[in-house]
Amino acid sequence: MRLLLPVKECFGRALEKKIVLIIYTVLFLAGTILGIVFIKTPAIYDYHLNRCESFIGSVCFTDRSVFLIFLERIAEHTLIMALLLVAGIHPVGLVITPIVIVFRSYTFGGSLAIFFSVYRMTGALIAIAFYFPVHIMFDCIFLAAVSLSFSRAFCFHFGKKDFRLLFKDFAILLIFTAIVCVAETILLLILFHSVGNIL
Repeated sequence: MRLLLPVKECFGRALEKKIVLIIYTVLFLAGTILGIVFIKTPAIYDYHLNRCESFIGSVCFTDRSVFLIFLERIAEHTLIMALLLVAGIHPVGLVITPIVIVFRSYTFGGSLAIFFSVYRMTGALIAIAFYFPVHIMFDCIFLAAVSLSFSRAFCFHFGKKDFRLLFKDFAILLIFTAIVCVAETILLLILFHSVGNIL
């Protein structure tokens, strides 16, 4: 139980900022809807189509090592999480957080639209069984990082105590990021890759 106390304390502080979580959840939903609505715009359509083609070709239907994909995905999402978390060391840094969340949600909505409209049944399988649940789990981690940033932005002092707490939050969210990446890897093996493609 002692091992779970830092986790409980970390997410407890994240949940304290209920208004922040509500606002950013609304931003996420709005961005997702806008991504779906404006998918027919030519430049935006091509961008999302290229993203989906890259995702399908380099993650889902590929001969690449699943372990390599795991390393790439954990590095990518750890970078985003760290950026959102470090934004909280100064109030000015909080400007980054809505940009990241809206961009992710906008591309999320656009990609969902492409999966269903272009790739039909295959796209629906990828979207429902893989892309959607994994994306949402990562976004929950990112929303927690945003909330933690708001909780420290106006009281952060560049001292050992505050940096220690920042590192502790990073370590806990990194563990959850790794757990989601492991779940993603398992889904890849079940849905798209053979067991012999692990390495």
